[in-house]
Amino acid sequence: MNPWRCEGPAWRDGRPTLAWASRTGGDRVRPLAFGGPLAFRATGERRCAGVRRAGRRTWCPHDAEIPAGRTTARCPSCAALDRSSSVAADTALDDPRLFALYLAWFGPRLVKLGITADVRGPARLLEQGALAHSWLGEGPLAAVRRAESALGAALDVPDRISARVKHAALAAGWDPARAAADLSAAHARATASPSWPDTVTPRALSVADHAPAYRVDPAGPPRPRAHVTALAPGAVVAGTLTAVVGPYAHLDRPGGPLLVDLRLLAGWPLTAAAPDSAVTAPSRPLPAAPEPPPDGLF
Repeated sequence: MNPWRCEGPAWRDGRPTLAWASRTGGDRVRPLAFGGPLAFRATGERRCAGVRRAGRRTWCPHDAEIPAGRTTARCPSCAALDRSSSVAADTALDDPRLFALYLAWFGPRLVKLGITADVRGPARLLEQGALAHSWLGEGPLAAVRRAESALGAALDVPDRISARVKHAALAAGWDPARAAADLSAAHARATASPSWPDTVTPRALSVADHAPAYRVDPAGPPRPRAHVTALAPGAVVAGTLTAVVGPYAHLDRPGGPLLVDLRLLAGWPLTAAAPDSAVTAPSRPLPAAPEPPPDGLF
């Protein structure tokens, strides 16, 4: 029996990886190789991944089974435990680390505000699939969280952008110069806003382009013909890895490009499959790409 279970995607040092865990063997991380095969078979059953906080893991006491199509591999009780001390859920009230406020760019008219622990660097931006970003400010968690809320309202900049809109903007391609201009304009508006709190220190504009990390051309990657919607016992996914944008892997296959949300792998024991194997995981054709939002926000 394979004791290792996939924990899904993670960005480490600017590179996409898959994380793994075992009750007997601990944790490990394996980089994903662009231009190489990504081929695996799901085995056994999908089980709850438990909770990792402050570098320590709490295994699910119920070893709960997780539905195949979920993008999170936590049972309700472990999800509640995770949210009880979470920056994302705004329940981590005493985190002493330095936090950074950022502007993330997903395409024209698609700029959002967010925060991340400074020690994580750009990992949070890469996890979301942002095409470019700039740091905006830094400070204690509570101050940076208040700044995110106040500036978002003052500048009418959201803190969430849907996956469907992100996919549409990526497929349409983008101009890195436009990304830099939009981020520069948003940065100037934010730092000059009366809503900027004194408890947050501004950071200078520093535009970072994520296309090299994702291995995508700003003209847009080949549009996938289908996307994997779930795994199942015995299901196979196989192809050549051409790009990873956020949690989404782009695979080249003889029948056309395939999109795989790597979060669907979390909780599964996986074994290697032949790179030319037929894909038997549940999938469906992608709908026609919607039009990206109109130009002119900044």
